[in-house]
Amino acid sequence: MVKKKIKDEWKITPYEPIGVVAAQSIGEPGTQMTMRAFHYAGMAEQVPTGLPRLIELVDARKTPKQPIMEIHLNKKFAKSEKKAMEVAHRIEYLLLDQVAKVKEDLGEKTIVITINNDEIKYHGISVDNIRSKVRSFFKEKDVRVTSKDNKIKIVFGNKNKLIDIRKVYIKLSKLHLSGVKGIEKAMVIQQNDEYIIFTSGSNISDVREVEGVDTARVFSNDVKEVEKTLGIEAARTVQVQQVKYVMDSQGLYVDVRHIMLLADAMCFDGEITSIGRHGLAGGKPSVFARAAFEETVRHITEAAVTGTVDRLQGVTENILIGQTVPLGTGRVKLKVKL
Repeated sequence: MVKKKIKDEWKITPYEPIGVVAAQSIGEPGTQMTMRAFHYAGMAEQVPTGLPRLIELVDARKTPKQPIMEIHLNKKFAKSEKKAMEVAHRIEYLLLDQVAKVKEDLGEKTIVITINNDEIKYHGISVDNIRSKVRSFFKEKDVRVTSKDNKIKIVFGNKNKLIDIRKVYIKLSKLHLSGVKGIEKAMVIQQNDEYIIFTSGSNISDVREVEGVDTARVFSNDVKEVEKTLGIEAARTVQVQQVKYVMDSQGLYVDVRHIMLLADAMCFDGEITSIGRHGLAGGKPSVFARAAFEETVRHITEAAVTGTVDRLQGVTENILIGQTVPLGTGRVKLKVKL
């Protein structure tokens, strides 16, 4: 095995306070960030960037404000825009009221569905497909379903109450026709001689089941979902990539190794932990370190009641009591021989 020579600038001096350096390196540019939003890859939805997105990432929120997926396709589908559009239509979550006008008439006890031919043509779905979905919806109900051309008429029996017809109308308007749950919109974009799909919404496990999708190249900005679906290592990689992307988009340079250290600290326990009183800061062994962050009185009182001992091994607690921090030169002890 050949040993690679490590560059001098990559070496870390013993007892170097890398945590403090990383915190300052990310925290200082973080204060320079703006609250502006921008358009991601031509999508109409506004994606949070800058400070709101950074807070989302370090707080390890369950779902981001605007989840987005980048889906690459197999060779057969990636080179043709038409085939890529077919995959996009199979992915995009489509409801009945998006392609048809649903109207209720409580006096006649009927619901009339008027299908928009242009919309169904764009979404690649047929009238027969919609008819079968509507019929299966009313399979066990006391109703009569008739259809002619692009109209479907549902006639209710005398036993049906008006409130029940209203409930059916609301449910029918949101009848699922096709697509993957959670994917509100899918857009095909050409990038590097291939067509890829960007989506508003995220659902990794179901999207990977769709024909034409390259399962090895499905990306989501929802870190928690990546952790749940692909594991902690994949989630850590996405965390690093997303924080770096936020910094770069704001024109702020932060060495990726500081961000990697942050991601390592958050993923150390095998699941993504937030940086806050319910996460890393709240889980510190030092009473003073916890008290210096938030809920000072509670931490001091609990420590007094339980007789907690603070070993004073970190930075915060030593600064609090005016003692030399046991890092860098403060960690070195000299013995003088008299």
